Amino acid sequence: MAGNSIGNIFRLTTFGESHGLAIGGVVDGCPAGMVINVDEIQHELDRRKPGQSKITTQRKENDVVELLSGIYDGKTTGTPIGFLIKNKDAKSKDYDHLKDVYRPSHADKAYQDKYGFRDHRGGGRSSARETACRVVAGSIARQVLALVGVNVWAYVSSVGNVELNKNHQRLDRQLIDQNLVRCPDMAVASEMLGLIESVRKNGDSIGGVVTCVVQKAPKGLGEPVFDKLHADLAKAMMSINAVKGFEVGSGFKASSMLGSEHNDTIKTEGTATNHAGGILGGISNGEDINMRIAFKPVATIMQDQQTVDHTGKEVVLKGKGRHDPCVVPRAVPIVEAMALLTIMDHYLRNKSAKID
Repeated sequence: MAGNSIGNIFRLTTFGESHGLAIGGVVDGCPAGMVINVDEIQHELDRRKPGQSKITTQRKENDVVELLSGIYDGKTTGTPIGFLIKNKDAKSKDYDHLKDVYRPSHADKAYQDKYGFRDHRGGGRSSARETACRVVAGSIARQVLALVGVNVWAYVSSVGNVELNKNHQRLDRQLIDQNLVRCPDMAVASEMLGLIESVRKNGDSIGGVVTCVVQKAPKGLGEPVFDKLHADLAKAMMSINAVKGFEVGSGFKASSMLGSEHNDTIKTEGTATNHAGGILGGISNGEDINMRIAFKPVATIMQDQQTVDHTGKEVVLKGKGRHDPCVVPRAVPIVEAMALLTIMDHYLRNKSAKID
């Protein structure tokens, strides 16, 4: 299987399955001598871990990271950073009914058609369980980028038709983790929570949007042709399970605007507006990079669904197992991690752009 790595210089490779013994990864290309706080890595994992609230899957995983190499006496050595997260609460029997049946809107049948074999327990390699590895690597990147002032944060900006219509500059970031939904507006968060609980009681699921902001990214990140910064950010975000859409800056709204409306007037200090979303010609311009990532409803629902078995016979699938009714609250640290990995990689790559 190809495609288990991301990044050019700062590179993450992950391994493991949802119901295997463990998941883990290797981070290569991290500069030597960087101080890494393991407690900060664990804090990010705790924000993503299952079973953290009444609106998440009730699978109980502590997600304690074990650092195997590349860090000595609290500092990076410049060698590959290996890490492991053991699976503790994988109830594989909950998935026995899926051994010969394909779940609608899951990767089951596509995976079977491609490889001729699949691990039906929780989706195997295609499970979102793998994203814990991304959070570990993202936290390492965060701690390094903090040294040059880069700040990355994300929040839930919509659940279903409940939206937070405020510019990120008007939000109080401290409120993001003060509610179960991770929305920095308590009134809107309450409305989102009510919607998620209602959907869950009906045995259904619902989608939403996570907004991500990169502040104080150095100018010059990204390349002008195939490796545009927003292209690599899009790939990173679209690689997250359940993501169906990506926008940067004005996004799709730009298609209905006039040039005179969309152009960002250049001032002595920055631009008057930021329709470009902090990226022009694929290169960061020093303004805030703002993105919106759309997540589909979780495919597993507690309702009967029409599908087929491995012989092609039409059958009725009954929903079972432990699943999030809405993925976006737990997706926030994953989105942050993928942004951090991308910015970190381009930061290191940009060191070769010119010699001063």
